[in-house]
Amino acid sequence: MVNNKNISKVFFLFIFAHLALWTLIPFLSNINLPLDTIEALAWGSKLDWGFEKHPPFSAFAAQFFFLIFGPNDFAYYLLSQIFVIIAFIFVFKFSVEIFKDKILAFLSLIVLESIYFYNFTSPEFNVNVSQLPFWALTIFYFWKSIKENKLIYWMLFGIFSALGFLSKYLFIYILLALFLFVILNLEKNKKFIKNYFLSIIVSLIILTPHFFWLFQNDFATIFYGLKRSSLDEIEFLNHVINPLRFLLKQFIILIPFFLMIFLILKKKFFKLDFKNEKSVFLIIISIVPFLLMLFTSIITGANIRTMWMTPFYLFLGTLFFYIFRKNIDFKKIKKFYMLFLFFFFLSPALYLAVSIIDETKRTDYPGKEISRLVQNKWNDNFTNEIRIVIGDEWFAGNLSYHLSSRPIWMNELKIKSIEIDNNQGVIYTGNPKILKKICPGVFGTIKPVGYCMIGLK
Repeated sequence: MVNNKNISKVFFLFIFAHLALWTLIPFLSNINLPLDTIEALAWGSKLDWGFEKHPPFSAFAAQFFFLIFGPNDFAYYLLSQIFVIIAFIFVFKFSVEIFKDKILAFLSLIVLESIYFYNFTSPEFNVNVSQLPFWALTIFYFWKSIKENKLIYWMLFGIFSALGFLSKYLFIYILLALFLFVILNLEKNKKFIKNYFLSIIVSLIILTPHFFWLFQNDFATIFYGLKRSSLDEIEFLNHVINPLRFLLKQFIILIPFFLMIFLILKKKFFKLDFKNEKSVFLIIISIVPFLLMLFTSIITGANIRTMWMTPFYLFLGTLFFYIFRKNIDFKKIKKFYMLFLFFFFLSPALYLAVSIIDETKRTDYPGKEISRLVQNKWNDNFTNEIRIVIGDEWFAGNLSYHLSSRPIWMNELKIKSIEIDNNQGVIYTGNPKILKKICPGVFGTIKPVGYCMIGLK
């Protein structure tokens, strides 16, 4: 049984078990890396301060790992779980600050295993996973800042806020929630306002290169986000249907979470104390970003994609255990742990089952073998190395990742703005019927993609 004497050991055992399980299972069951991970690696092959789809941090992280590990799939599943684990550690640390009790903090953490964002979907390193540690770090250091008002904490808050925003723009929702807390406590906490604005300045300095990139690239990332939200095809009913669809999906996702929470309660009612700073803060960081997302959908009619909510529930366990703290029935703790273990092992079992049964997934794409065949054909025709691959993030991105020369990936957006010296060693990928007609070099097809190779004879 978990107690105050062994809680640290149990916590690190949980962290290690999650890390090992969700690194090894996808690595052993998948032939190829998932789409979003290949995408981040493609962007990382030629780093910039932004990309058509997203800001750059996920690409920075992926490329850093590539420089160390190269095209080793294990490394990128590990990378994803490192991001999850850092988030978990700071959820725990924050919860200890709130409860002054490691047992309650631990319960607040492990209940997150019932939310599939933190296990089933986490092997795919992408911008959603990239946000996780910064969401937790930003909240942790904001809390430390307002409680102790140390400049170092405010600076860390500013740094992690910027890195979170560089992961994905939706990070603005937690920053708006924290700003709301500042406004609500303006009179009470005038002492930290100066440092708060200093932290904003630190964030803006870090974000400056990305803002310049946005201006130089006609705000491509923002327009992509609007298109992804289906804002280019809005109808009146979307203002009703899309928010309702969003609510329904989130309710279904959170059913296992609520099962775990209600299992351990004596009574199912609570009374919120809005004079309690901790209660207010937990509501603001856990509920306000969710409401802002909902209001966004209502006002704009946007289709909120399920995975966009990945970081939003990190502190939901802390919130519920805090407001129900007087109603926790520790006589039911064994049942709670049993349910936790059920979800802990159910998710990887389901993941493994899907990997075996579903033979149409992208992770079954033979990217390594196709890259080998492409390399062989290149070697038969040219003397120089492959330096550039051009096409979409998936087909061209896989070549960029697997080929030994680590060619730079480019898409059509980039081609329009640069001059390409074909003698460098270039492979164009695309529709084979179209590509064959216009290919000035050696043409080949590895279904379903065509390859046009141009190099030095």
